[in-house]
Amino acid sequence: MKIDLLKSALKSVLGLNQKTHLHAGQPAPALDVTDEAGTVWTLDATRGQPFILYFYPMDDTPGCTKESCSFRDAAPGLGALGVRVLGASMDSTGSHTAFKQKYNLNFPLLVDTDGALAARWGVRDGAVARRATFLVDKDGVVRQVWDPVSVGGHSQAVAVALQAL
Repeated sequence: MKIDLLKSALKSVLGLNQKTHLHAGQPAPALDVTDEAGTVWTLDATRGQPFILYFYPMDDTPGCTKESCSFRDAAPGLGALGVRVLGASMDSTGSHTAFKQKYNLNFPLLVDTDGALAARWGVRDGAVARRATFLVDKDGVVRQVWDPVSVGGHSQAVAVALQAL
């Protein structure tokens, strides 16, 4: 009982129980990062095409692998709807490259080693990005936020939300 109370207090002090400050209807924050291949991603570069940006804590861990592979499997259908998938964590370029190759991920992984992107999007929890997903429309407006995220069935929930746009 005391341990659970201490864990809860620690999470609160560190901000680990907080949800993102972004809400549907708000302009998306800046991207301004590169992916694992060195391509620069900006919000202006995504204008005209909706995108999903999902943040995950760490490459090649069980939950993050399951989530990424789920988006990998959904990407062709999402692409048919004109939607791009972008993943992001605070891992290095090399880590992203290995993760992407190992699981044949078919979308860019944004490199956020300093956590600036996660901080701008309100999902940085200390040394990692919290698991959260954003659906951004073709005009750069956040249309839906999933925070927190339950990995099981998440990409399907995102696909359903896309069809409602």
